[in-house]
Amino acid sequence: MLQDIQGLRDLRNINIDRVGVKNLVYPISIINKNNTKQNTISKITMGVFLSHEHKGTHMSRFIEIFQQYNNDISLDSIYKIMKHLNSGLNSTKSYLEMSFPFFMEKKAPISKKAALVDYECTIIAEYVDDKYDIILKVAVPVQSLCPCSKEIADRGAHNQRSIVSISIRFNEIVWIEELINIAERSASSPIYALLKREDEKFVTENAYDNPAFVEDMVRNIADLLNQEDRVIWFLVDCENFESIHNHNAWAQIERWKE
Repeated sequence: MLQDIQGLRDLRNINIDRVGVKNLVYPISIINKNNTKQNTISKITMGVFLSHEHKGTHMSRFIEIFQQYNNDISLDSIYKIMKHLNSGLNSTKSYLEMSFPFFMEKKAPISKKAALVDYECTIIAEYVDDKYDIILKVAVPVQSLCPCSKEIADRGAHNQRSIVSISIRFNEIVWIEELINIAERSASSPIYALLKREDEKFVTENAYDNPAFVEDMVRNIADLLNQEDRVIWFLVDCENFESIHNHNAWAQIERWKE
Protein backbone atom coordinates (compact mmCIF):
# COMPACT_ATOMS: atom_id res chain seq x y z
CA MET A 1 0.00 0.00 0.00
CA LEU A 2 1.28 3.47 -0.95
CA GLN A 3 1.91 5.81 1.97
CA ASP A 4 -0.25 8.96 2.26
CA ILE A 5 2.40 11.62 2.94
CA GLN A 6 -0.17 14.48 2.90
CA GLY A 7 -2.03 12.80 5.72
CA LEU A 8 0.94 12.82 8.08
CA ARG A 9 0.89 15.06 11.14
CA ASP A 10 2.73 18.40 10.96
CA LEU A 11 4.53 19.64 14.07
CA ARG A 12 4.92 23.37 13.28
CA ASN A 13 1.47 24.25 14.67
CA ILE A 14 0.61 26.69 11.82
CA ASN A 15 -2.76 26.73 10.05
CA ILE A 16 -2.87 27.46 6.30
CA ASP A 17 -5.68 29.82 5.30
CA ARG A 18 -6.04 28.50 1.75
CA VAL A 19 -4.28 25.72 -0.10
CA GLY A 20 -5.29 24.13 -3.36
CA VAL A 21 -4.95 24.57 -7.13
CA LYS A 22 -4.58 27.77 -9.15
CA ASN A 23 -4.84 28.59 -12.86
CA LEU A 24 -6.68 25.39 -13.68
CA VAL A 25 -8.02 25.88 -17.22
CA TYR A 26 -11.18 23.86 -17.79
CA PRO A 27 -14.19 23.78 -20.13
CA ILE A 28 -17.46 24.67 -18.45
CA SER A 29 -21.12 25.13 -19.38
CA ILE A 30 -22.87 28.23 -18.01
CA ILE A 31 -26.64 28.48 -17.63
CA ASN A 32 -27.93 31.55 -19.50
CA LYS A 33 -30.90 33.70 -18.54
CA ASN A 34 -33.06 31.98 -21.17
CA ASN A 35 -32.22 28.61 -19.54
CA THR A 36 -29.91 27.48 -22.34
CA LYS A 37 -26.29 26.44 -21.87
CA GLN A 38 -23.24 28.30 -23.13
CA ASN A 39 -19.95 26.46 -23.48
CA THR A 40 -16.86 28.43 -22.53
CA ILE A 41 -13.40 28.09 -20.95
CA SER A 42 -12.71 29.02 -17.35
CA LYS A 43 -9.57 29.72 -15.34
CA ILE A 44 -10.14 28.37 -11.85
CA THR A 45 -8.67 28.68 -8.36
CA MET A 46 -9.86 26.33 -5.61
CA GLY A 47 -8.64 26.18 -2.05
CA VAL A 48 -9.51 24.98 1.44
CA PHE A 49 -8.43 25.75 4.98
CA LEU A 50 -5.77 23.31 6.21
CA SER A 51 -5.47 22.68 9.92
CA HIS A 52 -2.05 22.87 11.61
CA GLU A 53 -2.35 19.15 12.33
CA HIS A 54 -2.06 18.09 8.70
CA LYS A 55 1.06 18.19 6.52
CA GLY A 56 -0.74 18.67 3.21
CA THR A 57 -3.98 18.58 1.28
CA HIS A 58 -4.94 16.18 -1.53
CA MET A 59 -4.55 18.22 -4.73
CA SER A 60 -6.08 15.61 -7.02
CA ARG A 61 -9.38 15.76 -5.16
CA PHE A 62 -9.97 19.36 -6.28
CA ILE A 63 -9.96 18.23 -9.91
CA GLU A 64 -12.06 15.17 -9.17
CA ILE A 65 -14.71 17.25 -7.45
CA PHE A 66 -14.86 20.02 -10.07
CA GLN A 67 -15.10 17.44 -12.86
CA GLN A 68 -18.46 16.34 -11.47
CA TYR A 69 -20.04 19.79 -11.91
CA ASN A 70 -18.32 21.52 -14.85
CA ASN A 71 -21.10 20.74 -17.36
CA ASP A 72 -23.75 22.61 -15.36
CA ILE A 73 -22.36 25.74 -13.70
CA SER A 74 -25.07 27.65 -11.82
CA LEU A 75 -25.48 29.18 -8.37
CA ASP A 76 -26.83 25.87 -7.14
CA SER A 77 -23.92 23.84 -8.51
CA ILE A 78 -21.36 26.30 -7.09
CA TYR A 79 -22.92 25.82 -3.68
CA LYS A 80 -22.63 22.04 -4.14
CA ILE A 81 -18.98 22.35 -5.22
CA MET A 82 -18.15 24.31 -2.08
CA LYS A 83 -19.86 21.82 0.22
CA HIS A 84 -18.16 18.97 -1.62
CA LEU A 85 -14.74 20.62 -1.23
CA ASN A 86 -15.27 20.89 2.51
CA SER A 87 -16.39 17.30 2.93
CA GLY A 88 -13.99 15.79 0.40
CA LEU A 89 -10.96 17.54 1.86
CA ASN A 90 -12.00 17.40 5.51
CA SER A 91 -12.06 21.18 5.87
CA THR A 92 -14.31 23.84 7.41
CA LYS A 93 -13.62 26.54 4.80
CA SER A 94 -13.47 26.45 1.01
CA TYR A 95 -12.76 29.04 -1.69
CA LEU A 96 -13.55 29.08 -5.41
CA GLU A 97 -12.74 31.67 -8.07
CA MET A 98 -13.70 31.23 -11.72
CA SER A 99 -12.98 33.66 -14.57
CA PHE A 100 -14.43 33.05 -18.00
CA PRO A 101 -15.51 34.87 -21.19
CA PHE A 102 -19.27 35.14 -21.56
CA PHE A 103 -20.64 35.72 -25.06
CA MET A 104 -23.75 37.63 -26.12
CA GLU A 105 -25.05 38.10 -29.61
CA LYS A 106 -25.41 41.80 -30.38
CA LYS A 107 -27.28 43.18 -33.39
CA ALA A 108 -25.97 46.35 -35.00
CA PRO A 109 -28.42 49.22 -34.41
CA ILE A 110 -29.34 49.95 -38.06
CA SER A 111 -28.24 47.07 -40.31
CA LYS A 112 -29.21 44.50 -37.64
CA LYS A 113 -26.14 42.44 -38.54
CA ALA A 114 -25.43 40.09 -35.64
CA ALA A 115 -22.12 39.06 -34.08
CA LEU A 116 -20.86 37.89 -30.71
CA VAL A 117 -19.37 40.24 -28.10
CA ASP A 118 -17.33 38.78 -25.24
CA TYR A 119 -17.55 39.93 -21.61
CA GLU A 120 -15.09 38.85 -18.91
CA CYS A 121 -16.90 37.37 -15.92
CA THR A 122 -15.66 36.26 -12.51
CA ILE A 123 -17.38 34.30 -9.75
CA ILE A 124 -15.80 34.38 -6.28
CA ALA A 125 -17.30 32.12 -3.62
CA GLU A 126 -16.44 31.25 -0.02
CA TYR A 127 -18.06 28.66 2.21
CA VAL A 128 -17.27 28.85 5.91
CA ASP A 129 -19.07 26.87 8.64
CA ASP A 130 -22.24 26.53 6.53
CA LYS A 131 -22.21 30.24 5.64
CA TYR A 132 -22.05 30.90 1.91
CA ASP A 133 -20.78 34.12 0.28
CA ILE A 134 -20.68 34.70 -3.47
CA ILE A 135 -19.68 37.67 -5.63
CA LEU A 136 -20.52 37.95 -9.33
CA LYS A 137 -18.37 40.33 -11.38
CA VAL A 138 -18.84 41.34 -15.02
CA ALA A 139 -16.50 43.59 -17.03
CA VAL A 140 -18.35 45.39 -19.83
CA PRO A 141 -16.66 47.38 -22.64
CA VAL A 142 -18.58 50.55 -23.52
CA GLN A 143 -18.04 53.86 -25.28
CA SER A 144 -17.77 57.17 -23.41
CA LEU A 145 -17.75 60.67 -24.86
CA CYS A 146 -16.39 63.60 -22.84
CA PRO A 147 -19.06 66.23 -21.97
CA CYS A 148 -16.39 68.90 -21.44
CA SER A 149 -14.78 68.24 -24.82
CA LYS A 150 -18.19 68.42 -26.50
CA GLU A 151 -18.94 71.76 -24.80
CA ILE A 152 -15.69 73.52 -25.64
CA ALA A 153 -14.76 72.09 -29.05
CA ASP A 154 -16.16 73.45 -32.33
CA ARG A 155 -15.62 70.27 -34.32
CA GLY A 156 -16.52 67.15 -32.31
CA ALA A 157 -15.52 65.68 -28.96
CA HIS A 158 -13.01 63.11 -27.86
CA ASN A 159 -14.35 59.67 -27.04
CA GLN A 160 -12.86 56.35 -26.02
CA ARG A 161 -13.53 52.77 -25.09
CA SER A 162 -14.14 52.25 -21.40
CA ILE A 163 -14.34 49.17 -19.18
CA VAL A 164 -17.14 49.12 -16.64
CA SER A 165 -16.87 46.44 -13.94
CA ILE A 166 -19.88 45.60 -11.80
CA SER A 167 -19.46 43.30 -8.79
CA ILE A 168 -22.49 42.32 -6.72
CA ARG A 169 -23.63 40.27 -3.75
CA PHE A 170 -27.28 39.28 -4.01
CA ASN A 171 -30.13 37.55 -2.21
CA GLU A 172 -31.77 36.27 -5.38
CA ILE A 173 -30.24 35.37 -8.74
CA VAL A 174 -29.14 38.28 -10.93
CA TRP A 175 -28.19 37.26 -14.45
CA ILE A 176 -24.98 38.21 -16.22
CA GLU A 177 -27.07 39.57 -19.09
CA GLU A 178 -28.85 41.97 -16.71
CA LEU A 179 -25.58 43.46 -15.45
CA ILE A 180 -24.34 43.91 -19.02
CA ASN A 181 -27.55 45.77 -19.84
CA ILE A 182 -27.16 48.06 -16.81
CA ALA A 183 -23.59 48.93 -17.78
CA GLU A 184 -24.44 49.66 -21.41
CA ARG A 185 -27.45 51.82 -20.49
CA SER A 186 -25.21 53.92 -18.26
CA ALA A 187 -22.57 54.79 -20.88
CA SER A 188 -22.55 57.02 -23.95
CA SER A 189 -23.04 53.99 -26.17
CA PRO A 190 -22.72 50.21 -26.20
CA ILE A 191 -20.01 48.71 -28.37
CA TYR A 192 -20.51 46.11 -31.11
CA ALA A 193 -18.42 43.49 -32.84
CA LEU A 194 -19.89 44.15 -36.28
CA LEU A 195 -20.83 47.57 -37.64
CA LYS A 196 -21.64 48.60 -41.22
CA ARG A 197 -21.26 52.25 -42.27
CA GLU A 198 -24.83 53.17 -41.38
CA ASP A 199 -24.32 51.59 -37.94
CA GLU A 200 -21.07 53.46 -37.38
CA LYS A 201 -22.83 56.73 -38.19
CA PHE A 202 -25.58 55.94 -35.69
CA VAL A 203 -23.21 54.85 -32.91
CA THR A 204 -21.01 57.93 -33.35
CA GLU A 205 -23.96 60.33 -33.29
CA ASN A 206 -25.68 58.48 -30.44
CA ALA A 207 -22.57 58.77 -28.27
CA TYR A 208 -22.34 62.48 -29.12
CA ASP A 209 -25.93 62.91 -27.94
CA ASN A 210 -25.19 61.07 -24.67
CA PRO A 211 -21.90 62.42 -23.27
CA ALA A 212 -20.77 60.94 -19.95
CA PHE A 213 -17.84 61.49 -17.63
CA VAL A 214 -16.42 58.48 -15.83
CA GLU A 215 -18.17 59.94 -12.77
CA ASP A 216 -21.50 59.96 -14.63
CA MET A 217 -21.23 56.31 -15.57
CA VAL A 218 -20.51 54.97 -12.07
CA ARG A 219 -23.31 57.14 -10.64
CA ASN A 220 -25.74 55.97 -13.34
CA ILE A 221 -24.96 52.35 -12.53
CA ALA A 222 -25.13 52.90 -8.76
CA ASP A 223 -28.53 54.53 -9.17
CA LEU A 224 -29.87 51.52 -11.08
CA LEU A 225 -28.39 49.03 -8.61
CA ASN A 226 -29.87 50.95 -5.68
CA GLN A 227 -33.28 50.33 -7.23
CA GLU A 228 -32.64 46.57 -7.52
CA ASP A 229 -33.90 44.71 -4.43
CA ARG A 230 -32.00 41.54 -5.34
CA VAL A 231 -28.65 43.32 -4.93
CA ILE A 232 -27.42 43.71 -1.33
CA TRP A 233 -23.89 45.00 -2.08
CA PHE A 234 -22.16 46.38 -5.14
CA LEU A 235 -18.81 47.64 -6.31
CA VAL A 236 -18.84 49.66 -9.54
CA ASP A 237 -15.52 50.44 -11.21
CA CYS A 238 -15.08 52.37 -14.45
CA GLU A 239 -11.87 53.06 -16.36
CA ASN A 240 -11.69 55.26 -19.46
CA PHE A 241 -8.81 54.51 -21.82
CA GLU A 242 -8.35 58.16 -22.65
CA SER A 243 -7.81 59.06 -26.29
CA ILE A 244 -6.10 62.45 -25.63
CA HIS A 245 -4.06 61.53 -22.52
CA ASN A 246 -1.35 59.01 -21.71
CA HIS A 247 -3.22 58.07 -18.54
CA ASN A 248 -6.70 56.77 -17.78
CA ALA A 249 -9.65 58.32 -15.97
CA TRP A 250 -11.10 56.17 -13.20
CA ALA A 251 -13.97 56.15 -10.69
CA GLN A 252 -15.37 53.64 -8.19
CA ILE A 253 -18.41 53.34 -5.91
CA GLU A 254 -18.91 50.63 -3.24
CA ARG A 255 -22.09 50.29 -1.19
CA TRP A 256 -23.75 47.89 1.26
CA LYS A 257 -27.53 48.17 0.99
CA GLU A 258 -28.38 46.16 4.10
